[in-house]
Amino acid sequence: MTLSKESLPAPSRRSVVTAAGVVSLAAALAACGEGGDGKDKSAPAGAQKPDDVEEPGGAAGAALAKTSEIPVGGGKIFKEEGVVVTQPTKGEFKAFSNRCTHKQCPVTSVEGGTINCPCHGSKFDIADGSVKESPAPKPLPAAKISVDGDSITLA
Repeated sequence: MTLSKESLPAPSRRSVVTAAGVVSLAAALAACGEGGDGKDKSAPAGAQKPDDVEEPGGAAGAALAKTSEIPVGGGKIFKEEGVVVTQPTKGEFKAFSNRCTHKQCPVTSVEGGTINCPCHGSKFDIADGSVKESPAPKPLPAAKISVDGDSITLA
């Protein structure tokens, strides 16, 4: 039996509306990582994807900074080494990965007691790396540092 275009039933209103809804949902999901300009902001150029994330810490023993370079209640990002060093309280130094746990974007600032990711607005506590503002699903991984006198190095 051969079906011609004329012998096929017309689509029902329900199937047309359902198909339109599916297309709209797919478009909305595809735009999740996009800003108003249509450019994907989920991972800036050079950002690592979750399946090729390196552990924080770079080269062990590498001198990072003098303790005086890390502000109390703030921190400093070491892009090359892949870490953020913070000083939550005077004399207490912490280190974390510089990659957001949401989409692996590099964090770009430390202010107001948080380490901040520009891609989707995640914020992490400078004391323990815990998520202060989502969409990050988990804390920043800790990195190992050592403080000897006024020198901070990767452990």
